[in-house]
Amino acid sequence: MKRLAIGSVTRVIGRIPILDVQPAVDCGSRPAKAVTGETFEVTATVFRDGHGLIGVGVVLRDPERHSNPPLRMSELAPGMDRYGADVTVTGEGLWRFHVEAWSDPIASWHHNAAIKIPAGQDVELMLTEGALLFERAARRIPQPPGASRPAAARAALRALVARMRNRQLTPWERFAGSEDPLIAAILAQWPLRELVTRSRSLTVQVDRERALYGSWYEFFPRSEGAQVDPTGHLPPVSGTLRTAAKRLDAIAAMGFDVVYLPPVHPIGSTFRKGRNNTLTPADGDPGSPWAIGSPDGGHDAIHPDLGTFEDFDAFVTRTRELGMEVALDLALQASPDHPWVKEHPEWFTTRADGSIAYAENPPKKYQDIYPLNFDNDPEGIYAEVLRVVRLWMDHGVRIFRVDNPHTKPVRFWERLLTEIRVSDPDVLFLAEAFTRPAMMRTLAKVGFHQSYTYFTWRNDVAELTDYALELSGETAPYMRPNFFTNTPDILHAYLQHGGLAAFKIRAVLAALLSPAWGIYSGYELGENVPVRPGSEEYLDSEKYQYRPRDWEGAARYGYGIADFITELNRIRRAHPALHRLRNLRFHVVDQPELMCFSKRASSIPPSPEGDDTVLVVVNLDPRRAREATVWLDLPALGVDREFVVTDELTGESYLWGRANYIRLDPATRPAHIFTVTPYL
Repeated sequence: MKRLAIGSVTRVIGRIPILDVQPAVDCGSRPAKAVTGETFEVTATVFRDGHGLIGVGVVLRDPERHSNPPLRMSELAPGMDRYGADVTVTGEGLWRFHVEAWSDPIASWHHNAAIKIPAGQDVELMLTEGALLFERAARRIPQPPGASRPAAARAALRALVARMRNRQLTPWERFAGSEDPLIAAILAQWPLRELVTRSRSLTVQVDRERALYGSWYEFFPRSEGAQVDPTGHLPPVSGTLRTAAKRLDAIAAMGFDVVYLPPVHPIGSTFRKGRNNTLTPADGDPGSPWAIGSPDGGHDAIHPDLGTFEDFDAFVTRTRELGMEVALDLALQASPDHPWVKEHPEWFTTRADGSIAYAENPPKKYQDIYPLNFDNDPEGIYAEVLRVVRLWMDHGVRIFRVDNPHTKPVRFWERLLTEIRVSDPDVLFLAEAFTRPAMMRTLAKVGFHQSYTYFTWRNDVAELTDYALELSGETAPYMRPNFFTNTPDILHAYLQHGGLAAFKIRAVLAALLSPAWGIYSGYELGENVPVRPGSEEYLDSEKYQYRPRDWEGAARYGYGIADFITELNRIRRAHPALHRLRNLRFHVVDQPELMCFSKRASSIPPSPEGDDTVLVVVNLDPRRAREATVWLDLPALGVDREFVVTDELTGESYLWGRANYIRLDPATRPAHIFTVTPYL
């Protein structure tokens, strides 16, 4: 019989077993994700044979392979052998970490001595063994020339050894010196370690903060400055990139960080869609921007009605001057008029009747769009897409919102995103994939920096809580959510029927539950009319027509919620706690329509006012006032007694404790957004 060598089937466990180190994406085959300055928890299951005590620590190594001494990990639940510690990454790049475990002979001795010496058992033997251990610990402290701190530490340990051997003292006096906090601090810095065991190294890809945190605003440049004859006698005139740039000041004033543009390329005329997705367009109907390509060019061109690359560059420059950046739609599909259709017919699927298959998502039909077939010439398509992406990068685009990535091969995205990361690690990709969880998660794992989510369809307290806990917990190591309140395709029934209060409520939830959130233009005006009852499509959808809005009139008459959105973005910028995802905690409310959650971030450096803590209570019922008692998890807020909450929306302050009465009327105040400070 053939014998299998140890390790030929399974990985050999170390002298001290270290199991299930987290975060580990796909068993550690892919890096976890973080952004600069983000703190995340490293956990592991660690135990040993026998009764000896152990120490556990995590070692974090930066991209230059510099590492600090092990950060001590604490047992998360007594008796469960699960240890954890929070680590913080301070720069971009590929970081590594591993867990170390060791036998702690001094801790084991102290545990036994604290029992035996008071009981008079083996007193001299225990003290002698302790003295020998502390002697060893003193010898292991490094001796750099002229360093006073290590020298003082060695002297303190040797003084303890002398005390433990001094029989003129009582046994308890000799032992008590080992409990001095100074001794504990010395051993924390220079522990005496035996049987040191190390886990395998895992990786964390650290991106710039915009990969996690940001406020997005989507709008169609062609609608800004468009001229539409209300009588219909004159054909409409498109807005341009130059006229659209005039809208940027207002977007910046509302506090947005990212301006997201739908495709700006030429639009096909074959099977062009008219208003409300009709198959019979009228003269002047501009068609869907996602039907990309015409004799004027394809993905590497700008629609002539919008302007030139010079105009686009000016738009990008103005956006940057206002402290924002441009995100451009990357839609890998073509209209029947796209140059690709003639030059590369093999890039498309031909049906049995010889026609090219158009896009479908039954019952939706997109006769004006041909999807790419990535199996016929994958290398050719890859080279062309890479060329197109780099062209727009050269024109200042550092964020791409990718349309329907789940309809393209995952390995295509993995290759593309990896190549871009190597050359331009600041370029970010957002996956617009409203699809099954497995695909959404896999796209995040292979390199997408952010992901659209199911937030739009999570509308009650229970489902929102469950989903937010999933995103901030289970999937947080690799999937960063972006909570869009609406899109040109999605107008949820909650917004259709809830009035402006519903728009405020959903804005609060999106902006404060997730570090990244976004709105589609018109949200601030409360646009809520569907094309038909039961549909999530907008009436007179901007996808198929120009839709100029009277921004000046809305501001003049105070209509809409632009001021409220401005306040939300101001609060987000002011509070680092809201820039993070994994710090989300929920609190108990005895009313099913009210939700309470908090986020907390430690102050670095420590502040006399304490950590940055934001506590939010929201009424999810847009039609009626609700009242309840809120039961708070005080440790999650960083307090242990009464504290002061100040409403960021009104400036009002209250003294709160563990249980608190709350009443929220959506007509006047749909939410409290509190900052938490200690009560001195």
